[in-house]
Parts: sequence; structure tokens; C-alpha cells
Amino acid sequence: MDQDLFEKGLEQRKATLGAEYVENNLAKADEFTRPFQEAMTAWCWGFGWGDDVIDAKTRSMMNLAMIGALGKMTEWEIHCRGAINNGVTREEIRAIIHVVGIYCGVPQSLECFRVAKKVLEEQDPNRK
Repeated sequence: MDQDLFEKGLEQRKATLGAEYVENNLAKADEFTRPFQEAMTAWCWGFGWGDDVIDAKTRSMMNLAMIGALGKMTEWEIHCRGAINNGVTREEIRAIIHVVGIYCGVPQSLECFRVAKKVLEEQDPNRK
């Protein structure tokens, strides 16, 4: 594994998903899952997110659309929180979900709305 790419990825992963979340994931990794956690951190976050060609906010918006299209709602929830950390607004999240609905179907957009509402209410419990 490329240690520099891992370190770069670890920094980006923490910046987007939060240091506590990332550190907990890495701490829970065992000999079975640790190689994947390390490779994913280096590849996805170091290589994929590690350049300045596309800013973090735009990458987060792209991720919400792609992960929403795949229907991977656990990952969508994690990346919804990360998108907010990267400056994606409530209105932008809604617009992304509209695109998911147009291209992937209403049932999938409803799933995204359910998860987004949960995440947004956690961020601001007084706003519905």
C-alpha cells in the first residue's frame, strides 16, 4: 500500500465524514477487514478525492447522485452527512434527490428523501 496516498486519503476522509466516524471505523477493523479499510482509504479518498480538479462539495453532490442511483442507502446516509460537512445545502440535497427520481425512479427518490430528512433533522432538530 502507498503510505502517502493512505495518509492523504485519511485526511480527506476525516474532513468529509468526521474524524470520530473514521477513527471508529478503523479501530473496529480486524485482520479480516483492515486491508480493505486501508485500501479504500488510499484508493477512494487518497486517489479519488485527493486531487483539486473537482472541489469536495461537487464530489459530494456527485456521490449523492451516484450512491442514490445505486440504492445503497447506508452509504447514502454517511455521504449525506459528509455532503453537509462539505457545504452542500438542504436545497441542493433536495435537487439531487429530484434528479435521482427522474433517472432512477420515484421509489428510489423516496428512499433518499427518508434518509435525508433523518440526517437533516439530526443537524437541525428545530427545522422540519
